[in-house]
Amino acid sequence: MRYKYLLIPLVVAAAIAVWYLRQPDPVAVSVAAVEQGRVETTVSNTRSGTVKACLRAKLSPGVGGQIAKLEVRRGDMVKKGQLLVELWNDDLEAQVQFAESEYKASQSRARAACLQADNAAREATRLTSLQASGAASDEQVEKVVTQADALAADCLAAQATVEVAKSQIALARAQLEKTRLRAPFDGTVGEIQGELNEYVTPSPPGIATVPVIDLIDNTCFYVTAPIDEVDVARVEVGFPARLTLDAYGDMKFSGKVRRVGAYVLDLEKQARTVDVEVEFDNPAALGCVLAGYSADVEIILAVSEETLRIPSEAVVEEKFVYLLDTSEGQLVKSEFEPGMSNWDFTEVLSGLEAGDLVVTSVGKEGVADGVPAVRETLE
Repeated sequence: MRYKYLLIPLVVAAAIAVWYLRQPDPVAVSVAAVEQGRVETTVSNTRSGTVKACLRAKLSPGVGGQIAKLEVRRGDMVKKGQLLVELWNDDLEAQVQFAESEYKASQSRARAACLQADNAAREATRLTSLQASGAASDEQVEKVVTQADALAADCLAAQATVEVAKSQIALARAQLEKTRLRAPFDGTVGEIQGELNEYVTPSPPGIATVPVIDLIDNTCFYVTAPIDEVDVARVEVGFPARLTLDAYGDMKFSGKVRRVGAYVLDLEKQARTVDVEVEFDNPAALGCVLAGYSADVEIILAVSEETLRIPSEAVVEEKFVYLLDTSEGQLVKSEFEPGMSNWDFTEVLSGLEAGDLVVTSVGKEGVADGVPAVRETLE
């Protein structure tokens, strides 16, 4: 009998050992504590955005012709009004000189006509005074007065001819200026299409041709990015935004929405989007930025300061999280009420308390309600 009582503890110990050995190994999970912090509601571009210059012009001369002067090279900095390209224009230069000569000749003719008119007017005045004393006949006076009036009209016509000649100079100079391509603003020469003696053809209406000069203002930039049609209804001009450029890595720039597109882009095999333009708050911080860089935009719609928050990666099925119960050494699936959220954080309105440990590695194999778990240690 005494052996019988000794077997009971052995059986119990064996059963406990078997149960323990059959238990699954604890799952090592990454966790984050529920904490106070800032949470934002944001929307982002659906496809990569593009950095664009505030001023960019693709320039060509106003007329066709051969390039006689190419005053710039790719990458040159130019000032507003600086000559970039000039076409062969000797014929138009000659027209300007001819118009200027014609102007001088018309001035001389006008001066001679007006001198004759003044002389005739004085003679008419003199004979009119003699007519009162009978020293001049009515016929003589009438003839002289008529001649004075005619010469006065000739003077006015000659002066009008001077104005016409002056306009001819302006017209000839305008035609000449069409052969000269000048910078409309300070900027950097991007592309040049053409070499000396090559023929340049201006774009006829409705037919696009390659521009000769691509001029870019590298002092002012903005980003244009496509936003999904579902999200863009909440975006307004003036909303703050964050911008990231692939060329700058993880560096973030602050900005604000300056324009929301007026129509939806319906591209084949692409989601329907609306282009939104975002300008940089501090362009000086950009350094050497080039138009054409790829960029991403995150527009901030609303902000909640100092609220309970958890990493968004911890949220399961939109309203659940896995809590690590350190006292029991297991995971507990818990429901909570979420508020605003973004890619980084989700606001907690109720259901969780500060300090609770939520699992962030929810996709890890073995993570489930009630399974044994331990906090993953950093090696």
